[in-house]
Amino acid sequence: MTDTSSRPENAASAATAPEAAVDTGLLSSPNVYQAPSFWQAQSMASWGAGLVAVLVGYASSVAIVLQAAQASGADTAWLNSWLLVLGLSLGFSCIFLSLRYRMPILTAWSTPGAALVAVSVVGYGPEAAVGAFLCSAALTLLLGITGWSDRLMALIPAPLASAMLAGILLQFGLQIFTQLGNAPWLVGTMLLVYVFMKRWQPRYAILWVLAVGILLAVLQPGGLHWQTLQWQWPQLHWVTPSWSWSALIGVGLPLFIVTMSAQNVPGAAVMQSFGYRLPLSPVLRLLGGLNMLIAPFGGFAINLAAITAAICANPQVDTEPARRYAAAVAAGVFYLGTGLGASVVVLLLTALPSAFIAALAGIALLGTIAAQGQQALAAEASREAALITLLAAASGVSLFGLAAPFWGLLLGLGVYHCWRK
Repeated sequence: MTDTSSRPENAASAATAPEAAVDTGLLSSPNVYQAPSFWQAQSMASWGAGLVAVLVGYASSVAIVLQAAQASGADTAWLNSWLLVLGLSLGFSCIFLSLRYRMPILTAWSTPGAALVAVSVVGYGPEAAVGAFLCSAALTLLLGITGWSDRLMALIPAPLASAMLAGILLQFGLQIFTQLGNAPWLVGTMLLVYVFMKRWQPRYAILWVLAVGILLAVLQPGGLHWQTLQWQWPQLHWVTPSWSWSALIGVGLPLFIVTMSAQNVPGAAVMQSFGYRLPLSPVLRLLGGLNMLIAPFGGFAINLAAITAAICANPQVDTEPARRYAAAVAAGVFYLGTGLGASVVVLLLTALPSAFIAALAGIALLGTIAAQGQQALAAEASREAALITLLAAASGVSLFGLAAPFWGLLLGLGVYHCWRK
């Protein structure tokens, strides 16, 4: 979804002042000026871009977050807490980082991380899951403090990280066709809508799938489970963490690796493609610390947005790069609203058929599965190791209490270094 061909050639001219170039993150230039205030930078286009970014982010992955929460043992109260704390933390981080650095810094929950949690946390219980979330957050904070992000990610070859992620997500893609037999009319129509809209309106394809799927579920007799609709105000629900080595190594460590490799690193690259030099270490410090605060309430992982960031950073928002940060601030405002309205989202999701939720999650991840699979198997030198990583991560095998993604990465690293010349 990131259109790097549309990045502005004059992005370098967006810096504020020579001494403030690091502060703003905009690439330095001899022709510099002061970035406008938010009230000067905001426009209808920026508010529209912020709204679209949030809608696309929610539509494409909220079903996956629901599955992750349920796999973690979340009841309705904790599920409400998940979406409440995620919405509030995303709103705060978008607004604070964008105003601080005068850049369109968009944050998001980790969609690959949610997928990993959904397939690997089963059987641990909420307390151990929170311990794993805290482990991942602490590692992110450590990277921000030390500045070792590049060194650490270099230890894990990119094809293996992509292969692990592709293996995790493959199970969600298969759910589309598993559920096709259970609800052929609903799932088949959603899949057709995706195929056609991906061709004609790719940016909004998932929004169309979501809208059509909900409409079909409402019109279908017995499609919407009205009896499950029990309103309650969203409130934070604390879960005291417990420490399980198998959960820390099998869930927490892979969650950290997936979030860094599939979200934070690509997120920084997207920003750079539009002419913004992101201060990665300070951002990781903030996100790592914030993740530690929200983990007991269901905040499994928040990070830099790697897909929806392009919606707020592209020239369609504003021809002047220094003004585009207003779109990310607007997105933060909408995130705050979705957090406060978490109960509405939970009510709707729990009332919809399980086939709808599974199909929506799988369809939303099709593009990511294809991209990660291609990156994993592209290089001949690492293809065998990547294939083993992918298959092991997709197998769902659990040995010694450690989940499949960990074993996939471990086996892949072993093969990679054995074959490395």
